[in-house]
Amino acid sequence: MLGHIGGSGEGDMATKARWGQHPAADLVIAHISDTHLLTGGVPLNGSIDTVANLHLAMERLAGSGIDFDALVFTGDLTDLGEPGAYDILRDAVEPVAARLGAEVIWVMGNHDERAPFAAALYGESVENAGENAARPQDRVHDVHGLRIIALDSTVPGYHHGELTDAQLDWLRRELAAPAPRGTLLALHHPPVPSPIDFHDALELRDQHKLAEVVEGTDVRGILGGHLHYSTHSTFAGVPVSVAAATCYTMTFLEPDRLLSGVDGGQSIDLVHVYDDRIVHTVAPLARFPEVASRPADLIDRISKLDPELRLELLSSKESTFDRLLRALDDAGA
Repeated sequence: MLGHIGGSGEGDMATKARWGQHPAADLVIAHISDTHLLTGGVPLNGSIDTVANLHLAMERLAGSGIDFDALVFTGDLTDLGEPGAYDILRDAVEPVAARLGAEVIWVMGNHDERAPFAAALYGESVENAGENAARPQDRVHDVHGLRIIALDSTVPGYHHGELTDAQLDWLRRELAAPAPRGTLLALHHPPVPSPIDFHDALELRDQHKLAEVVEGTDVRGILGGHLHYSTHSTFAGVPVSVAAATCYTMTFLEPDRLLSGVDGGQSIDLVHVYDDRIVHTVAPLARFPEVASRPADLIDRISKLDPELRLELLSSKESTFDRLLRALDDAGA
């Protein structure tokens, strides 16, 4: 199933694409991060309902009208790595993903624990718990020709990130042959600088080693989490996009705070994959008062107008919504 920006009827994306210079996206991915769930749905820090936030995110995705090809979760899925917290996560996400027809891709974060992560989310045997705890949870996913590689950048017992030489050798072998639609890397610790000094101690270490592996390959983008705010950069010539958390976010404008986490601004990212580019869009979870709108069912009617008239009615500063409706009625659209 190819991804669409949401619409109200058959052929909407083809119609929308003809209005401008760009075609429909080949694939659409939801990038979600840092859910920080606790067993029993216990509020994080005593006040943040992380389960409700997760359900809101799933509700927003399911009701968006967008055809998602994958849901990528870039780590800190739980706060303490508890098996029961992974059960809450799976039960909230997998039914929605099934309705959307989207593949779910889980990535380890520093608050996760490898053995319960592997058992609950990938069905690996609890008898192999010791092996899973020692083995990085690196996996390769093929999403309609787009290769998404989940990299486990966690260090057991610590919050900073690392990729071992063995992981980098494995990644180099995986990237040796290009994928039909290229590759996205998804890891918790993003290889970007942070405006929060405190994050320097918890960043991905030896980033130059990863850069040496990525340079010259078909990697088209890197998805990250960990920071609890949305940010964008480049790394080894590749765009990096970090999704903010669904649990709580960081603010930078409090001069007397080393860190300032707030219960607001939660969001997810929409990743639109085109043949020649990838577009990342921040989508807030909260619903705000609507101050301007147009009904979705107009798209089919507007598409029937002559292109020059359509441009005039939609772009001219002299045009009004009433004038648009009159033109649609006159055209029998």
